[in-house]
Amino acid sequence: MRTARGRAVAAALVMAAAVPASTAAVPAPHHHRHHPSPPTRLYVAPWGDDHGPGTFDRPFATPARAQRAVRAVAPRMTSDITVNLRGGTYRLTSPLRLTTADSGRHGHRVVYQAYGYGTAHQEPVTLSGGRPVTGWRPDPARPGVWRADVGGLETRQLYVDGHRAPRASLGAALPGKLTVTATGYTTTSRIPRSWHRPADLEVVYRYDYVEGRCGVKAVSASAPTRTTITMDQPCWRLARALYGADAVTRTHDVENAPDFLTRAGTWYLDRSRPGHHTLLYRPRAGEDMTRTEAVAPTLRTLLAGTGASASRPLHDLTLRGLTLAHATWLAPNEPAGFAAAWSMYMRPGRGGDITALTVPGNVTFRHTDRITLTGNRFVHLGAQGLTLTAGTSRTTVTGNVFTDISDGGISLGVLPPATRGTNTGNRITDNRIHHVGAEYRAASGIWNSATQDTLIAHNQVDHVPYTGILSGPSEDLRGLTRRNRIIGNRVFATNRLLADGGGIYLRGDQGPGYADGALVARNAVTDSPGTVWNVGIYTDDSSNHITVRDNVVHDYVASIGGCSENWGNRPVRNIRYTGNYWDDKVPAWLARRPYPGAWPPAPDCGDPHHLHFTSNTLLTPTTPCTTHPTCTTITSTAGPRPPYRRVLGLR
Repeated sequence: MRTARGRAVAAALVMAAAVPASTAAVPAPHHHRHHPSPPTRLYVAPWGDDHGPGTFDRPFATPARAQRAVRAVAPRMTSDITVNLRGGTYRLTSPLRLTTADSGRHGHRVVYQAYGYGTAHQEPVTLSGGRPVTGWRPDPARPGVWRADVGGLETRQLYVDGHRAPRASLGAALPGKLTVTATGYTTTSRIPRSWHRPADLEVVYRYDYVEGRCGVKAVSASAPTRTTITMDQPCWRLARALYGADAVTRTHDVENAPDFLTRAGTWYLDRSRPGHHTLLYRPRAGEDMTRTEAVAPTLRTLLAGTGASASRPLHDLTLRGLTLAHATWLAPNEPAGFAAAWSMYMRPGRGGDITALTVPGNVTFRHTDRITLTGNRFVHLGAQGLTLTAGTSRTTVTGNVFTDISDGGISLGVLPPATRGTNTGNRITDNRIHHVGAEYRAASGIWNSATQDTLIAHNQVDHVPYTGILSGPSEDLRGLTRRNRIIGNRVFATNRLLADGGGIYLRGDQGPGYADGALVARNAVTDSPGTVWNVGIYTDDSSNHITVRDNVVHDYVASIGGCSENWGNRPVRNIRYTGNYWDDKVPAWLARRPYPGAWPPAPDCGDPHHLHFTSNTLLTPTTPCTTHPTCTTITSTAGPRPPYRRVLGLR
């Protein structure tokens, strides 16, 4: 339940048939190909040669060379063009940028795939935006710490032996009694004076549903027993405006100083000599830095698909069987830092205003149509995993894994600062999203903002710090959202760090009526106990025209509910609940209403309007879900369907 200040800032399902590895993606139905030509096949291999012909025996060496070959033949294509990438790691020195020129033509598709895709002999292929860190040696000044010269490397992540290594941190709030000033803090502790390289420090703020970061500019002694901490501007101004002057006295952690290299597996980038940076790392038990692989991501965009315009989109393209890994994002390093809420961060606007921007995707698509992403892994990424926006329609994201990502897994639709646009007919199905929000915690596994005819179905979202599936824009964008369906998803272990979110979280006007509104059906949203406030199916703020039908919800602080913003004439209204199974939990601090759910009262919230409850079943300790056959069926069939479970690493 957010305060007024916090809120101000802050359908039938048709199962897709599995496509055999030897079959091209389905072309647009209006094209008729009675005598298709054999598909064009190109090959790329880490041992290849870009001066070769790109055949099986003489493959290209880089995806960029294959892209040029595709562009040369695409205008005359009479069959699909398939680029087969042989197994190995392709280290990209610049983003792979796909444009309208990379589109399929004449009803055919361009396919980039791992060699052997869909067979038992599929080869592992990684497109990496990182560079190996080598030349490690013991640091003479710090016993147990190793160092490597990395030139002008700029990164916010490091992966050692395939694992994300956290930056060195204090592991506690700023010490002493803090007093907020116009430029930062004063504290009664002398400890910050001893920290080396104070201009590298980052203070972490964590509250109910937001987490942000501001850099430190300087630390100095202002009195024998008092220390002055000067914060970066404009981050300090943005953070105080967003979180409140009182809230910023409650810091959560301090990161990024060599003095904090006390815990095994942590690192620090010494940038004291421009162009001659040094990476410091304290190995974990058993790690030999002369043999252990360490990768630092350097690219901010790994892959970008961008059409020329809405009328000239990138289209008819498939990516399958690829691992997309090792990309960073450096905006939090700026003086404006990362004053953030949800997957948005703030920047100064015109005339003293504050503008919200969205954490970008390391893989992005804009102005695209009929894109297919299937069987891929999005991993070790420093921003969001995948973003579909600016007129991206009829995109299919199926059977992919999203994990170890700094922010959210998938974002799509009209995202801040945009306030208009049409994104329609996208399908997010049978994916697994887990352990995302690894660095920026106020992230959602999936964020769908102001789209039309979007299907989010049979995904599994689990072990996330905040919300599982969020559907709705950050602020009301009336008239842009309609006919979205959230069906058959398995959501659990959400809100592991932040409260005031939920399993499936909706907000805003979902359509002009029930027929064109949102449908939330046959989802199993369970097992996310919290301490203060989280909601299994959370209809918040100005949620309007939503059907919540045949879901299973239990073991949240509250099964259903939300904050009805009557104070802003934005009440929760027109929600139908029918055929659901829930335990109807309500937190102890909140009085029950005469009807199900947790609905906080004034002054922050008010009464929801036009709630309809029909044929819902209360789960109790003596009559749990397992005693109801229909409830058991909904739970067992939620999440990825059998053709996808094995490839997603699920039973």
